[in-house]
This record gives sequence, C-alpha cells and structure tokens, in this order.
Amino acid sequence: MTVIVGLVNRKRVHLAADSAGSDGYRLTICRDPKVFTNGPYVLGYTTSFRMGQLLHYALEAPHPEGALYRFMATTFVNAVRTCLKDGGWARKDSEQEQAGSFLVGVQGRLFAIHGDYQVSESADGYAAVGCGDEYALGALHATAGLGMKPRERLTAALRAADHHSGAVAAPYTYTKTAD
Repeated sequence: MTVIVGLVNRKRVHLAADSAGSDGYRLTICRDPKVFTNGPYVLGYTTSFRMGQLLHYALEAPHPEGALYRFMATTFVNAVRTCLKDGGWARKDSEQEQAGSFLVGVQGRLFAIHGDYQVSESADGYAAVGCGDEYALGALHATAGLGMKPRERLTAALRAADHHSGAVAAPYTYTKTAD
C-alpha cells in the first residue's frame, strides 16, 4: 500500500510518505497525508487510511514522561489501543489484538509500532514501514554519511521505493518534530 520513512537528525525526527492507496491491482493517488503531527508527536502510517484518520484526529496523545521507551511501550501504546478500539478499527484474532504499522517521532527519537503493538527503535536512526520499506531502508543506508539534508535522504528513499514497488507513488509529503 505505501512506504513511510523516517530519520533522526540533530534531535529532530523527520518523516515522509508517498500518496498511494492500493488494493491489489488498483492504485489511487490520495490527498490524505500519511504523515502528520499530533501534539508533540509526528506520525506516519501504513495499513489503513481509517487507522491513520483515527491516529490523526481521534488519538488523545498522552504527553511523554519518564523513561521514553517504557512510556512508548506502555502508556502511548495503550492510548493507541483504546483509540483504535473506540474507533471500531482494532481487530482481535484468537484473543490477540492486532492493528497496523506506523512510525512515531518524539523527543528526538524514532519508534516503529508494529501490528501486534510491539515498539521498536532502530540503532541506525532511521526506519521505514509499508510494502516499500526494504527499498527505502536500502536507500537510507546508502545515503548515510554523505552529508545530505534529511529531506534529500527521505526523498531518495521514497524514490527508490516508488521505482521498485507498484504500490508506492508520488507525490510525497513531509513533516518533522518542532525545534
């Protein structure tokens, strides 16, 4: 369906996304941005436009406090779970809750939230989710240390995924955490 890319640069988190909405062989270029801010967070989603709408407009994002990784794995994820359940989007299979994948940036750190609500933070300082993630990760790795600006690296990653995946398409949208 998409690719969402993110990286950390000088204590700011930068996210970017394509505009594809795909279902099998159908592709629609959507106006809905897949990256946005919500309180102190920047978020970028894949999986479902409905999930993204809930994260953007319905999630009452809790203010980060204490040890950030622990906060993200507990308080933040619990707020997301509640939001998705209340919005009628969360799924339950064999008593296990499932959602979609998205990136979250806050306080100069980038987290990936996976379909089982697992929280991960890459030591590389960049991440990608969606069907074009492997192409984007390759581009982010290849551009590390070249002195490129964050937006240039994100664009290179999006273009690589766009070139190699039939479910990734321009135009691209960008956002970043506040100073």
